[in-house]
Amino acid sequence: MAPVTGFGEEMHELVRRMYPLCRSITGDGVRATLDIVGEYVPLQVHEVPTGTRVLDWTVPQEWNIRDAYVADRTGRRVVDFAASSLHVLGYSVPVSATMPLSELRGHLHTLPDHPSWVPYRTSYYEPEWGFCLAQETLDAMPDGEYEVRIDSTLADGHLTYAEHVVPGQVADEVIVSCHVCHPSLANDNLAGVAVATYLARALAELNPYHTYRFLFAPGTIGAITWLARNAERIDRVKHGLVLACAGDRGELTYKQSRRGDAEIDRVMRHVLAASERPHTIREFTPYGYDERQFCSPGFDLGVGSLSRTPYAGYPEYHTSADDPDFVTPEALADTLALCREAFAVLDGNRRYVNLSPYGEPQLGRRGLYDSLGGRSDAKQAQMAMLWVLSLSDGEHSLLDVAERSGLPFGTVAAAADALHRAELIKA
Repeated sequence: MAPVTGFGEEMHELVRRMYPLCRSITGDGVRATLDIVGEYVPLQVHEVPTGTRVLDWTVPQEWNIRDAYVADRTGRRVVDFAASSLHVLGYSVPVSATMPLSELRGHLHTLPDHPSWVPYRTSYYEPEWGFCLAQETLDAMPDGEYEVRIDSTLADGHLTYAEHVVPGQVADEVIVSCHVCHPSLANDNLAGVAVATYLARALAELNPYHTYRFLFAPGTIGAITWLARNAERIDRVKHGLVLACAGDRGELTYKQSRRGDAEIDRVMRHVLAASERPHTIREFTPYGYDERQFCSPGFDLGVGSLSRTPYAGYPEYHTSADDPDFVTPEALADTLALCREAFAVLDGNRRYVNLSPYGEPQLGRRGLYDSLGGRSDAKQAQMAMLWVLSLSDGEHSLLDVAERSGLPFGTVAAAADALHRAELIKA
């Protein structure tokens, strides 16, 4: 395994590799995607049978597809699943028929405002069939008879999801979630998968404080299934982050947890502000990705969502224009870097008690001032020591110190380390 650095190009190549696969909320496309991710990080794959009750939901039948097309009277495939997995309405039931265009139109989905793009559409829980195509393709189809075939199966099977755990120094967990259910959509799906994969590899090299649990699952039903199957250990989950739309050129966007003041919310606000990256902080809404499952009131976990341009915030969203060229190595690398910075703060956030709380301890005779000699940030480091001593009452965390002092968290954490070594504070 190569050492983790920026890895923008490698993540972009991973996106390209996964892109052609036909994913859905169940089926072999999900398994094939997890097989690829499993080459980068070891995965524990779970198969949950159709009909399993998961909270208020039931695991649906498994959907798989082998071929699909609409052919004109010459046999030419006007719409061809082999060209793009977006061409078939997700979860389409099998069909084999010949019909006039007037009848077929009711099963065709286009984007008139973007006539060269193919939309992404699904019908997970209603038996339906259909095709998605460019409006310009539909406009060029003459009236007449068309052969319609969807070679799919919808039968009892399994819902598949996978976990990767990076052990920490404590059992308290951070959940990192991404969804693996979208076909051929590079930003809304695969960019988050790629960033999560490389984030897992990065954390494995650090001996992190928290235990990090990475969840690769289909959207909504996957998170609900995971929550249902792990209800007895939910109390271990202290923080969480959902990754989605992680590779476009837009600025970073963080959507806060339902609580709004969870530690992950504070960490993300602090790191984004300190980094001086252009960014947006959004309030929680009960619509979006799987943060809404983790934050549902019965669980009320501190889980936020990180993206670049948010879902439905760009024209290419859920269309064929969300292809590998829409995401960039630079954006992927920046999202990964932000995650690493945030988790470094999360892992390093401690509460200390001042062991010399009556008056200011003499730092000079302990060599603490001498250790700052010649440093360009000596004044800042000195102030950090004073702030840490002042707020080390067992109630304030280092993030509290950073926020109140206006100093970077890294400077505050370094000051705490120095004071701890000098036995002036204890955890």
